[in-house]
Amino acid sequence: MDSTIPDNYPALMERAAAAFGDTEAIRDGDMSMTFAELAQRTSACAAALVANGLEPGDAVGLWAPNAWEWVIAAMGTLRAGGVIVPVNTRFRGREAAYVLDRARAKLLFTVVGFLGYDYVRDLKAAAAEGHTIDSLERTVILRGDTPPGTTSFEDFVTAATTEGHKEAARRAAAATGDDLGLVMFTSGTTGLPKGVMIRPGAIIRGFSQYADELSMRSGDRMLVINPFFHAFGFCGSITPCIVRGATILPHPVFEVEAVLERIQSERVTVLPGPPAIFQSMVNFAGLDRYDISTLRSAITGAAAIPVETVVAMRERLGFETVITAFGMTETHGLATICSAGDPPELVASTSGKALAGIELRVVDDDGRDVPAGEPGELLVRGYCVTTGYLDDPEQTAKTIDADGWLHTGDICVMNELGYIDITDRKKDMYINGGFNVYPAEVENVMSEHPQIGQVAVIGVPDERLGEVGAAFVVPSPASAPEADALRAWCREQMANYKVPRYFWNVEALPLNPSNKVLKTDLRELAAERLGA
Repeated sequence: MDSTIPDNYPALMERAAAAFGDTEAIRDGDMSMTFAELAQRTSACAAALVANGLEPGDAVGLWAPNAWEWVIAAMGTLRAGGVIVPVNTRFRGREAAYVLDRARAKLLFTVVGFLGYDYVRDLKAAAAEGHTIDSLERTVILRGDTPPGTTSFEDFVTAATTEGHKEAARRAAAATGDDLGLVMFTSGTTGLPKGVMIRPGAIIRGFSQYADELSMRSGDRMLVINPFFHAFGFCGSITPCIVRGATILPHPVFEVEAVLERIQSERVTVLPGPPAIFQSMVNFAGLDRYDISTLRSAITGAAAIPVETVVAMRERLGFETVITAFGMTETHGLATICSAGDPPELVASTSGKALAGIELRVVDDDGRDVPAGEPGELLVRGYCVTTGYLDDPEQTAKTIDADGWLHTGDICVMNELGYIDITDRKKDMYINGGFNVYPAEVENVMSEHPQIGQVAVIGVPDERLGEVGAAFVVPSPASAPEADALRAWCREQMANYKVPRYFWNVEALPLNPSNKVLKTDLRELAAERLGA
C-alpha cells in the first residue's frame, strides 16, 4: 500500500480533505458536498456522539439505505472511537434486533419510510414479541419522520460541543488500523448471524489495491448500487472513493432505467456490482436511448459471470476495464482480484489471484494441498483475515486454524498462474442476486410455522439472480401449507432475498445414517422438478 495512505479512517478523511478539498465527495439528489465539507460534517457528527455519551469501543447501529447521511454517520462513529454495526435494510425487526442486541449497540442511526418500511415501528413490534435490545439508549433518524422517543439527525448534530470536538479529535489522533472498526454480521451453518470483527487497516490496504486495478483517480464518479451495509458497499465503494478522491453517488435500489438515467446525468465513470446488474443493463431493450459513454471501469463478483457478459460489458456498455474479484466478510471483503489487462476469458472464468501480502491454498478433506487444476477447499491467510467472530471463540477456532488459515468453505480450482475459480460451496450457502443466503437460518424461521413439521432449503439455479431458494416441506400432522400462503408468511418473517422461490411438500426428507439431511439428493429432486 502507498505509504502516504493512512491505515485508519479518521486520518484517511483528514488526508482526503487536504488532498481533494474542493473535489465533490458526495452527490445525492440535491445534496452535494466537497471532501472538505464531508470532513467538517463528519467532525460535527463525531462531536455529537461524544456529547451524547459514546465511549471508545461502543457499538453504533446503522440501519439505513445508501444515502449521504450514512457516510457521515459511519465516518463520525469511527472518528469518535465507536464501532459501526451495519444492518441489512431488508431485515425485519426481529432480525435487526438480534444483530443490534448481540453487538450491544448503544445508539442506532436509522430511517423511516425506506421502501415503505418503518424500522422504528419494526423494532417496537419485535420488542413486543420478546426481541429486545437492552443496550440501546438512543435512536437517531437520518431521514424521514421522527417518531416519539427518537431524535432527528439535524437536531442530534446540533448537540456537538466544543469539548466534544476536542475529545473526538483526541480519539481520532489515537486511532490505528488494528482497532475494531466494524462488526459485520454474516449468518452461518447454525442459522444465527455471527459478528465478524473488522479492522480498518485491512480494508484500506486491500481496497487501495482494488482502486489501483480499477485505475481510479480524483474526479472519478462512482455509482454505488451495492448496499453500504454490505462489504462490497462500505469497503468496496466508500473506501476507494475516499482513498482516490472520487465522488460517491449513492443509489438505494437497483432499477435498470433509473440507473441508466443516473449514469447519463451524473457522468458515471466507475460502477461496481454483481453480474445481475450488468446483465440487466446489457439486456435492456432501451439501452441505446442513454448516453453511457463516460463508463470506464467495472468490477463484479459474488456470482458466476458468463464470458459473453464480460465481452458485452466492454462492447455494449463501453467499459475499458472489467475485472472480477473474490472476498467474504471474513476477509474484509477482498482476497483475490483480476488485473486490469486480463483477457475476458480469464476474467469470466476466475475470481483473480491473491492480493499482495495474501496467501492461498487449495486443500483436500485431509488438509493436503491439491495439484493445480484439481478442486479443493480454498484457504486464505494474511492481513485480510478477520481476527474472529464477536464473543464466539468456538466458531472462530472452527473457521481459522492455529496457523492462521481461514477455511472459507468454498470449493475452487487454482490454475498454474494462481488464479482461482470458485466452483462450489462446501457449506450450503447460496447467493441470490449478490446476497448470501444461509439455508439453516431460513429453515430455523420456517420451522416456527404451525403447518411445517420439517423443512430443508437449498439453492437452485436461476438465470437472472444466479440462485434462488427451494424449500422442501414435510407438513405437520395438522395440515399441509399452501405454497402462496407460506410464501406470504415468509415475507413477513425475513428479508425478501431469503424467501424461497419454490415450496414443495414432501412426505419425508432424505436422511443419511446419522440422520442428517442429504441435500445432494434434494438437489437432484429439484433438478427433476424444474426440468433441469
